[in-house]
Amino acid sequence: MIYRLERTTVIPRDREEVFGFFSEAANLQRLTPPFLDFRIVTPQPISMRAGTLIDYQLRLFGIAVRWRTRIEEFVPVSHFVDVQLSGPYRLWHHRHEFESVPGGTAMRDCVDYELPLGPLGSLARALFVRRTLDRIFDYRTAAIQEIFR
Repeated sequence: MIYRLERTTVIPRDREEVFGFFSEAANLQRLTPPFLDFRIVTPQPISMRAGTLIDYQLRLFGIAVRWRTRIEEFVPVSHFVDVQLSGPYRLWHHRHEFESVPGGTAMRDCVDYELPLGPLGSLARALFVRRTLDRIFDYRTAAIQEIFR
């Protein structure tokens, strides 16, 4: 089963500045909670464009995980999409959208994801994956608000 997580954060900056921040791969570490022990493995700087591959290491529930994503779409100042090529999910499709709104920029995260293991994956989502994703994106929102205040 494919699930969707959506979040919108209004950032009091213009769209060019906000897009520039989010399209800089190194900033992802600033937006990721410490409990994930997240780090980018790909040598930096990373040139963001369609086709860019990015490798990460993190810890999920105490287990070391390697994750590889590819930037599927990259439209400056509008949006970009990353998809998981290998990692903990059966499917991970993350669209980042940027829209000018009164008072700044609305940054939208829309993540479609599917867990492996069929019914066991659905059980894992109900027991802890959904809460963990909410915790990760809550941290992300708080970090964004702190960085752009």
